Amino acid sequence: MMYIDLFSDYLKLERNYSERTIESYRRDLKLFEAFVRSRDEGLDLLSSDSDIIRNWVVDMMENGTQPSTVNRKLSTLRSFYRFLRARGVVSSSPVSRIKGPKGRKPLPQFVRESEMDRLLDETDLGEGLTGKLNRAIIATFYETGIRLAELIGLDDKDVDFASQTIKVTGKRDKQRIIPFGNELAEILVCYIQARDELETREVGPLFVDLKGNRVSRYKVYSLVRDSLAKVSSVKKKSPHVLRHTFATTMLNHHAELGAVKELLGHESISTTEIYTHTTSEELKTIYKQAHPRA
Repeated sequence: MMYIDLFSDYLKLERNYSERTIESYRRDLKLFEAFVRSRDEGLDLLSSDSDIIRNWVVDMMENGTQPSTVNRKLSTLRSFYRFLRARGVVSSSPVSRIKGPKGRKPLPQFVRESEMDRLLDETDLGEGLTGKLNRAIIATFYETGIRLAELIGLDDKDVDFASQTIKVTGKRDKQRIIPFGNELAEILVCYIQARDELETREVGPLFVDLKGNRVSRYKVYSLVRDSLAKVSSVKKKSPHVLRHTFATTMLNHHAELGAVKELLGHESISTTEIYTHTTSEELKTIYKQAHPRA
């Protein structure tokens, strides 16, 4: 306890830390000291080594402590042992080679299949060319998983109705071929027929606005945001959510992870693996709702 008091005085007098911050440091150190003594009564703060600190990290994680909290407590130890080393109390810091846990990445948000069915089959997306354009954009996102920039950049020549594939130019100009089904083919044909009735339009782009110009990023983003708001309570409403929805839907219907990786245009399969966590979370929800003993 003596060294904790000395460290507290240092934080107050030399570092000018607030009482609240100092108390947080003291609390962390006392918790660590209690853990050390619970493992070996012969150990104390001065004789603790890297192994005991690693055990403390593991114990906290197993008890549900958030990674950010664990890292904050490790930061307290680093400051404490740096203080002791500067004063010759210890020869080295047992925390110097300890790496804290990585923060948990938030799971990607997605829209449920039933909500997407309602959006595409039952929701009013507008009249005439506007409605056909809106439906075609939403359906293309959902049925191909392409990015916003990739959709905007699509040209007529990129769509092959004979083979029902779309050639997409992704990041770093890397191209990939994505298949699509009969339903999207019908939606696109219906849209193109209406689009080609425009008196003037830019030749080349697949998706154009009512003036015949390639659709803008803002137009597409606004469309997706407003459309998803009609059927889903998902917090984030963006084209990327539809990309997440495509991937989650594919995996829920037993698509291989490697195939989904290629369709999404990911460089590494580790990027695609985040969606397996999403589907497992969905399974947990279904299980808890359905099983009487859950």
